[in-house]
Amino acid sequence: MSAHSLPEPTFARTRLGSGPGLVLAHGAGSSVNNTYGPILEGLAAHHTVVSVDYPGSGDTPRSTTPLQLDDLADQLVAAAVAEGLDTFALHGYSLGGPIAIRAAARHPERVTALVLTATMARPNNQQALTISVWRKLAALGDRRLVTEFSLPHALSPQALEAMPAEQVEQAITYGAANIADGTVDHLDLALRIDVRDDLPALRIPTLVISTTVDHIVPPALHRQLVENIPGAEIAEIPTSHLPMVERPEEWLKLITDFLAKQHQGA
Repeated sequence: MSAHSLPEPTFARTRLGSGPGLVLAHGAGSSVNNTYGPILEGLAAHHTVVSVDYPGSGDTPRSTTPLQLDDLADQLVAAAVAEGLDTFALHGYSLGGPIAIRAAARHPERVTALVLTATMARPNNQQALTISVWRKLAALGDRRLVTEFSLPHALSPQALEAMPAEQVEQAITYGAANIADGTVDHLDLALRIDVRDDLPALRIPTLVISTTVDHIVPPALHRQLVENIPGAEIAEIPTSHLPMVERPEEWLKLITDFLAKQHQGA
């Protein structure tokens, strides 16, 4: 029995691969494919990967009411159980981090390990101001404008300046076309999130992957997670907020090496 009852799974979900369970929680304004696409095949090579798209992402319809953290966390776990995973590791990226933390806190008997990338327990002032502007732009419905604002925040200066003008234009066009319909809802939730009280009770192997040039979720917030989750480890990757764009192979290796170590020690 879970510490909390599970709802009927209603979010669109994906299952890939075989092996120990790994459940993925994606970022705001994105989807599973857009967050994890470059590393999904690598993750599924050694794991049964289950993921959901939040309301307004992928094939999940947008919610008619404000998103609630507990609901998303429970839906994440319910999807895993529906796919036959009784226990599993969790990975949360950006907004998916606190969702994964809350899922582990509410269903501790199911979660065997936790990996958190470019994420936080609660936004600080810097992040809250960035999210607030991002949300206001998204509410205008101008997807290109949203991407022009978010791209220099999401990429490191080195990665952005290495792009010729035509590649920058391609990135803006691609980004605008892939903004989730529920972005405003995701960002509204991000501004309300606070899982600080969940951290001390986590009793599972945890890796925090710190994106050290991150302007959306500042590295100080990554370190706060490490300081407040008992026994948490930290690994650094020299990117801004998009390791799947800047260093996907290095990101994949950090995740899979940590999970392999936990599996071997089980």
